[in-house]
Amino acid sequence: MDYHLHQLSNGIRILLKPVDSIVSHACLIMNTGARNELPHQFGMAHFIEHLLFKKTERRGTNQILNRLESVGADLNAYTTKEYTCIHASFLQSHLLRVLDLFEDVVFHSIFPESELEKEKDVILDEIASYQDSPEDAIMDDFEDLVFRNHPLGHNILGTAGTVKNIRRADMLTFFQQHYCTDQMVVAITGNYRWSQVIKQAEKLFGKISPKRSAPERHRSFAYQSQHVHAAKPIVQAHISMGGTAYHLYHKQKIGMMVLNNLLGGMGMSSRLNLEIRERYGIAYTIDSNYTPYADSGIFSIYFGTDRDKVEKALRLVYKELSKLRSNKLGVLQLHQAKQKFIGQIALAEENRMGVLISMAKNLLDYDCIIALEEIVHKIEAVTAVDLWDIANETLDESRFSSLSFLPAEI
Repeated sequence: MDYHLHQLSNGIRILLKPVDSIVSHACLIMNTGARNELPHQFGMAHFIEHLLFKKTERRGTNQILNRLESVGADLNAYTTKEYTCIHASFLQSHLLRVLDLFEDVVFHSIFPESELEKEKDVILDEIASYQDSPEDAIMDDFEDLVFRNHPLGHNILGTAGTVKNIRRADMLTFFQQHYCTDQMVVAITGNYRWSQVIKQAEKLFGKISPKRSAPERHRSFAYQSQHVHAAKPIVQAHISMGGTAYHLYHKQKIGMMVLNNLLGGMGMSSRLNLEIRERYGIAYTIDSNYTPYADSGIFSIYFGTDRDKVEKALRLVYKELSKLRSNKLGVLQLHQAKQKFIGQIALAEENRMGVLISMAKNLLDYDCIIALEEIVHKIEAVTAVDLWDIANETLDESRFSSLSFLPAEI
């Protein structure tokens, strides 16, 4: 893989993937997310992500927002359970402007009281909006159900109560504890010389004082299946079901990804889509998802349908799961499943920002960058026996949890 990598004396890693294009992308990823929060801090990491763009020692809110937009660049950020990421897309000539802004908002934000109170209202509106979208809300609520009493088991946004109670001093303490230089990666893709990037990176980030930590991301917990039904002011029923799955470093992770893609992954030809939507016309949307984390993972199936069709949809889903547990894939089925997945991954390489963020996450998770060729090799090595074993370990509905949002009776 064509890339350059350098670690500054303070631990921040600088990554460049050269690409011959006038459009460049950059990101700054921090190995901190919602799972770092204690119960009274729920929503803190996401709140900090918002406040990074409000005021720094050098810039006000408008100056921050206009710094890149004034040259046609796009600036955004997001928070997950395990990461916080700031990213930008811009013309080649504006790299220094982008890196300077990254350095400013991450290391010189002051979290002003006035902006904090205003942003609480913004986030409370975001929480309300999320609750008005059952197809989104059920995914997070289901993860909370599976990971109950575990750091992974709460909504990234927090709750209205925890958000209202956040104070500036709390934010400063949380930031000081969890945003460490040796857990940060600044990644760039564009038409640049490596010497040029290193010079700018050293100038901007090399002066930052080192702050090192070893984030604890390996906390065991006793999973127990649960089944919850909630009445909602909705028209359609929404169902999420599944359970725990393999963590990031598990030897069967790639096989689980292949199996998930076969069952209900991307595209219209997944087994669940062909059976439930195309054959019976029961659900407009049905899919499955597998998300690995540092110390665990989650597998889930989601569908939305009319209330009177839920039971039939569930029977059909269980039937597909039973097939995968009972019968090994044939040679042709296995080949097609792997080729489909490999093709989707290869096409995703066209998304240069996505590739860049993935490379940066590799550094945080594995301390190396995993090339496409290595991923393809691992997919090719998956056998029918592997998938059969994985299905019997992770797709047994007797250990599944489920969450149902059902239309409330009027």
